[in-house]
This record gives sequence, C-alpha cells and structure tokens, in this order.
Amino acid sequence: MPVGRRPLRSKLYPSAGAHHWASGGTSSIQTHEEGHLVYAARGVLAVQTDRGTSIVPANRIAWTPAGFTHQHRAHGETDMRIVFLPAELAERVPDRPAVFLASGLAREVILALTSRELEPAARARLQHVLVDELHEAAEQPLQLPEPHDDRLRSIAQRLRENPADNTPLPELGRQAGAGARTLSRLIRTELGMTYYEWRTQLRIYHALVLLADGHDTTYVAHACGWANPSGFIAAFAAVVGTTPGRHRAEQAGLALDGHSNI
Repeated sequence: MPVGRRPLRSKLYPSAGAHHWASGGTSSIQTHEEGHLVYAARGVLAVQTDRGTSIVPANRIAWTPAGFTHQHRAHGETDMRIVFLPAELAERVPDRPAVFLASGLAREVILALTSRELEPAARARLQHVLVDELHEAAEQPLQLPEPHDDRLRSIAQRLRENPADNTPLPELGRQAGAGARTLSRLIRTELGMTYYEWRTQLRIYHALVLLADGHDTTYVAHACGWANPSGFIAAFAAVVGTTPGRHRAEQAGLALDGHSNI
C-alpha cells in the first residue's frame, strides 16, 4: 500500500501541532512565513532543504528558518511535533537550518506546546523557555550538507544508494572525473568537513533509518559499511550521543509513553 503525503492523524494548536506519520510518510514540499522547530517524540525525522538534510532522532530538535523550502520524511512510525516561533524569538536561533540537542526541559516544553491549547501568555512563556534552552545548546553533527558540484553530487548519490560502499576516494574521483586532491578541496569547501567525516554522517543517517525500521545492530553495522559492530557502535555513539542499543530501547520506551499518543 503506498504511503501518502498526509499524516495518519493530526492535532493542531496555535503556533504548534502534532502529526502521526506512518513509516515512509513524506510531507508535501512547503515554505512557511515563520521558522519552525520539529521534534520526533517517536521515530526518526528527516528534514530536507536546499542546504541538506537534518536528521532528527528523539534526542534532537531541528530548526528550519522562515522562507526555507523544505520537506519532512518519517522513518519508522513517527510522532512529529512542530512549534512555530514568532520573528522576535527566531532572531535568537541561526538563520540557517540547524540541529540541536534536546535537553529534558526542551523536550517537555515542546510536548506541552503540542499537547493542548494554551493561553497566549502561557504559550509565549514556554516559547521563550524553549528558545533559551536552544540558545544554550550546542549544535549537533546531524545536519548532512548537500553538495552542489556535479562530481560531488554523483558520489553522494552513489553512497546514498549503497552506504556500505568502501571505494577509496581516489577511485571515486577517477570515476567522477576529478583527482582525489580536487575532491578533498571541494568537499571541505562545500560541506565544511572531510570526505570521511561526511561519509560517516551519511552512514549514521542511514543507520538511524534502519534502526527505526526494526533492524538489529549487527545488520545495520554491515549494511552501512562497518566491518564489525564495535566500530559502528563507537561511531554511532560519537555522533548521536548514545549507543544503537540504547537508542532502540529509548524508542521502544517512547512508543509506550503517553506523550507520544496523539
């Protein structure tokens, strides 16, 4: 059965909403006049803009500024919470897409804003608390930049189709029509990281998707290019902040949490 572009069910509130998506559910391409934050109370979200893809597991919050064309995609059954910020608060967060660590307080504030209708004054106070929390939080390495150079785009497409591809950069460059040194310079300039850092980010994104679909750690490790689970676990923990096993357990716990029922 095809997955549609509408959530299974939704609840809307002033400047906020909760949407329950089936796995694979994809929103329409859209633009908003106000910037917004999204949080996955369950599942994993991908937020795609022309700057790249923000990856949002349950311990992250993604920010999309006003005017950015974007699309949401759910991986695993996903409880998506969205909070719009007025312009005066949006000035305190980046003017580009970003991903932040979700503190316990930030999570509870988002759940409060997206679970019931609030008086305007109470809503404004909670929005200020949320922005204060994000202002103190470090940005997280779960924003996968999108390359613009055609040679880099061809390599990116190849790795998206097969994240386990371990072809060395010089060979990838030969096939794409560029030397390894040229590619390294382009990657650093366009993506702000090394090739291996970017490839790890891409693999962790795919790992989150596979974990959301119910696959175990060993399967995910090999499917995403790690020779053994221990190397995958270390890389995953370095990026996501928890191990794959704990991440899966947290997701299972959130599925039973009353906050995730909408």
